[in-house]
Amino acid sequence: MKKYLVFSLFSLFATLSFAQIDRTQPPKPGPAPQINLEEPTRFELKNGLKVMVVENHKLPRVSMQLIIDNPPILQGSKAGVSDLTSSLLGKGSETISKDDFYEEVDFLGASVNVSDQSASASCLSKYFPRILELMADAALNPNFTQEEFDKEKERILTNIKSEEKDVSAIASRVQLALAYGTSHPYGEITSEQTVNSVTLADVEKHYRDYFVPANAYLVVLGDVEFENVKTLVTQYFTPWSKAVPPSYSYAKPKDVQYNQINFVDMPNAVQSEVAVQNITELKMKDPDYLNALLANRILGGGSQARLFQNLREDKGYTYHAYSGIRDNKYSPMRFNAGAQVRNMVTDSAVVQILNEIDRMTKEPVTEEELSNAKAKYAGNFVMALESPETIAEYALNIETEDLPKDFYKTYLERLHAVSITDVQNASKKFFSTSNARVVVTGKGSDVLENLEKVTFNGKAVPVLFYDKSANKAEKPDYSAPLPEGITAKSILEKYIDAIGGKGKLEGVNSYAMIAEAETQGMKLELELKKTTKYQFLQDIKVMGNSVQKRVLDGDKGYAIAQGQREDLSEDEIEKVKEESAAFPELNYLAAGNITIEGIEPVGDRKAYKLKITDKKSCFYDTETGLKLQVVNVEEIQGQQMTNTLGFHDYQEVSGIKFPFKLVQTAGPQNLEFTVKEIKVNEGVEATDFK
Repeated sequence: MKKYLVFSLFSLFATLSFAQIDRTQPPKPGPAPQINLEEPTRFELKNGLKVMVVENHKLPRVSMQLIIDNPPILQGSKAGVSDLTSSLLGKGSETISKDDFYEEVDFLGASVNVSDQSASASCLSKYFPRILELMADAALNPNFTQEEFDKEKERILTNIKSEEKDVSAIASRVQLALAYGTSHPYGEITSEQTVNSVTLADVEKHYRDYFVPANAYLVVLGDVEFENVKTLVTQYFTPWSKAVPPSYSYAKPKDVQYNQINFVDMPNAVQSEVAVQNITELKMKDPDYLNALLANRILGGGSQARLFQNLREDKGYTYHAYSGIRDNKYSPMRFNAGAQVRNMVTDSAVVQILNEIDRMTKEPVTEEELSNAKAKYAGNFVMALESPETIAEYALNIETEDLPKDFYKTYLERLHAVSITDVQNASKKFFSTSNARVVVTGKGSDVLENLEKVTFNGKAVPVLFYDKSANKAEKPDYSAPLPEGITAKSILEKYIDAIGGKGKLEGVNSYAMIAEAETQGMKLELELKKTTKYQFLQDIKVMGNSVQKRVLDGDKGYAIAQGQREDLSEDEIEKVKEESAAFPELNYLAAGNITIEGIEPVGDRKAYKLKITDKKSCFYDTETGLKLQVVNVEEIQGQQMTNTLGFHDYQEVSGIKFPFKLVQTAGPQNLEFTVKEIKVNEGVEATDFK
């Protein structure tokens, strides 16, 4: 009975308490939690290296982070030397070979990384002395070799070549170059010419000049004892020669004098890259630092932000739209807002982005927007405190950014205190719609007519033209007429004649091809077989093992990827049937529904562009008639992606010319296949397609 009475009284109390709470109102936020960050213990070596140690014995792990806090480095005519230096560091040392270095680090379950301005490592605490020694050895005694230099140089050159048709890569390059200027460290362009001018001696000089202890900080965090760390660091880093990096000056980036659109023509673009940007001066120690972060968060910091809600959710122009603001104690930086949008809405997207930025400066944000932005930053801050690397980063920031010692301890308190007025004032200070540079990278023939009609706040926004290296250019001329008598049929017939003639091509019942490519140090093998009976085999192998395979045999087929087999759908079967034609131009000619869209550049050649379908175009050399590339547009996760297959180095086999170099480009990915063998009317069996 006593137990029953107690339970009844408890239930009654709970019911009364519940009744007194107004569930229609959100609870008031409590006071900001107390943030307790352990203060690092410090010491400094005679060469200038500053060391901070944070002991944390909860887990038997240690992380080390070395940062060289140099001003931005201008590489000039040697642009690329920094990347080359970074790629050669961390591969052993003068006393231990690359293979032995990697093997020992892996055996100890550790990680060691070195770049031209930093180094880091992590390991179990019992291996800390050896891993610290290996990191110091790799950082201070690099084994620069001509063989590794040549290999890394070729890799960077390959990446540069692959980016020449990558609309996103070109857009990013030009946006930075126009914002900062090509004579500024953040705007200079790394090109084939600048990389080819870099020698191994240049890398060694870059390392000697800038990998110096004058501005260096080392943070050791984890299951360590301060005195032990001091002894080991003193032992391994005292040989680091005392030196100061060279000093130089460069032009300070400035905003444009008036709103303008800077256009870069990319004929292969299926979407436009739009960026609205201006120059800001923001430092972490500034009193309005958090105000600026919150303003940017509300404008374009995520899926709940204004840009995303406008351009994606409301207008459906794009898959995502974001903005970004950056702080830097050495240089003015760039604020930018932008999106990848469909060609047909490029001009409208420009206006909408400008409108949203303008609204931030002229209208107060809502209490809900500010509250949500604060909650996001507060949540991220608290979660980040769980990571030891975050503690190291905070310790470094306090040292390098001249921050108050309690900067992070009072972070949530200061975040909570930001007002709607603070956010609007930050928007006025850091976002511009009177000196905005709008950079659009896209297909001029599709977007320029409407782009040149853009007005904002009652004023026309002029369009200026730039090339892919941010040099001023002339307006593209799309009005050049086709030569008299040129039709889609004549282009197809010229191609067929150029590779061997209709009679030769119709005599091909099957052909087989083997090609090879290399990516990330791995060799890929491509096997391709086709017949005139809608039979098709494409098999990509790595080290002899099939990783991707497609097979068609008449009206049925399948695909295998990562060991999983799946039958092709009806739509997929129709697509593969088109691919199965040894010479699809014979089918195009018979169909008679191919249209010509004009002349466009393909590399250093001019080509006739034929529209095969709404999502497929073929390009044929205006002089030789040879096919230069095929462009397919695919939709992946709501984003349109261009897939380009280039054809080079035509050689004759059985009286027919075949390309012996195939370059596959999809976004930033680039694969260059070299054909090793082609067989015509042999090497193909019916069992290949089962």
